[in-house]
Amino acid sequence: MDDIIESLKELGLNSYQAKVYLALLKKYPATGYEVSQTANIPQARAYDTLKTLEKSKIVVATNSRPVKYTPIKPSDLTQRFKRKVNATLDFLERKLPNVKDDYTEPILSISGSANIREKIIEIIKTAKKEIFIEIWAQDFRFVEPYLREAYNRGVEIKIVGYDNFKSNFGLVFEHGSAKEIESSLGGRMIILAVDNEEGIIGNSSSKQGENLHVVWTKNSGVVFLIKEFIVHDMYLLDVEENLSEQMKVVYGKDMKSLRDKVLGTNSLYRIH
Repeated sequence: MDDIIESLKELGLNSYQAKVYLALLKKYPATGYEVSQTANIPQARAYDTLKTLEKSKIVVATNSRPVKYTPIKPSDLTQRFKRKVNATLDFLERKLPNVKDDYTEPILSISGSANIREKIIEIIKTAKKEIFIEIWAQDFRFVEPYLREAYNRGVEIKIVGYDNFKSNFGLVFEHGSAKEIESSLGGRMIILAVDNEEGIIGNSSSKQGENLHVVWTKNSGVVFLIKEFIVHDMYLLDVEENLSEQMKVVYGKDMKSLRDKVLGTNSLYRIH
């Protein structure tokens, strides 16, 4: 019931109005006293709210004494709000000025674990075609239901998974150097690209307890780079899995000679 009340509030009703409307749906026609009992609100507030809803044509009052109230049908209520919202959107589409031709999507910083998680879930929910993600196993559990829902609606899911990663959906490339990378970076990372339209990259945890930050953007150039980073990790992980012995011969254990060549012999940074 609470979620219905919250949804009605999003449409413009306040808490009392939502509760009174729902109470009338349970029992109508009803007096103000009966409504207050069903809705579990003060009687005076029930009468005030009923008069407001009557003026808004959401309830209809009788001419009898005592006055009894009947709600309009839920389908009539939702259709009314649909017309109102669509009329507002049509007006804004006509009247809002267009962005400049040289408009560039911003690159924004999001701070705090709760805000970061909320943004990640929001992006996953909007996915239509594909999701590329690099994520640690202990972070995966927070987004798994939303990734699964996306997978079930036909979105292609491809994952680079760290730290004994397991998933029964999507294509997973398991990364075997999670502990070394986490130690090198001072925490875990999250990298996400959705539909070539949105991307996130940054820390999902910090061993020093620092405030977390990620970069979020719809900038097509940056989203391309984020996806390319994930794709190249997938290439390398697949090659390592299928040609591990040959790579040891050429590059040594853990591809040390290749890392030394690219990063230098004294580098503490590990990306693979």
